[in-house]
Amino acid sequence: MYVVIMGLGRVGLSLASLLIDDGYDLTLIDDNEALCSEAAAELDTLVICGNGTNSKLLEESNIEDADFFIAATGNDEANLLSCILVRKYNVPNIIARVSNPDHEEAFKEVGIDNVISPEITAAGFLEKLVTRPNVADLIQLGEGDAEIFDMTITNDKVVGKRIEDISPTKDYIIIATYPNGKLVVPQKDNVLARGEKVTVLVKRGSFSKVAKKLEK
Repeated sequence: MYVVIMGLGRVGLSLASLLIDDGYDLTLIDDNEALCSEAAAELDTLVICGNGTNSKLLEESNIEDADFFIAATGNDEANLLSCILVRKYNVPNIIARVSNPDHEEAFKEVGIDNVISPEITAAGFLEKLVTRPNVADLIQLGEGDAEIFDMTITNDKVVGKRIEDISPTKDYIIIATYPNGKLVVPQKDNVLARGEKVTVLVKRGSFSKVAKKLEK
C-alpha cells in the first residue's frame, strides 16, 4: 500500500512512523525545510520539500499510484485545496485533518467524506475518561451505534454464571474473555470468574446499564 502524507507536524510525523512500522510505502510532503530535514534523517522514506497544493509537486510524489492521500497540516485551507487537487488523480482514499470543526462541512461539500478533527476526538476521549473512568474504550462502530469496551467482572450476581446465562441481550454481547491472559472467543458454557477481564460490544445508550450488571 502506498500512502502520500502532506504535513509534517506532530500528527503527520507520528502517523508516518506508525505506517512505516506497519510496512507501508510512504512519501511525505511539507514546505518547511527544517521539518523535511528532520523527517529525512529519522524516517526511511522519501521526503519532498514543497507545497502540496501544487499539482506538479503532487505528480513528483507519484500521486496517481497512491492508495491513500492524507492532508495532515494544521492549515484547513491548504488541506482542502490539496484534497481537491488530489481527486483529479483518482486516489481511492482521501483523508483530511480539520483544525476548525466549523470547516468540516466545506470538505464534505466537495466530496471529501473522511474528515478527522483531532480537537473533537480529544474532547470525546476526555469525556469518556470522566464518565467511564474504569473502562478502556477500544473502538466506536458505525455512526456511534455501538462501542466496544473492556470490563472486569466484579458483580456478585454474575460471578460464577455461564456466558449463555447473561449474554447476549438486546443491550450487549460478550465477545472475548482472557483466561491466562490470552484472548478467547467465549463459548456459551464458559463460566465467568471474579476479576476476569471481558470485552463487550455495547449498544449506544446502554453503557451505564451494562456496567452496573457486570461491575459493581
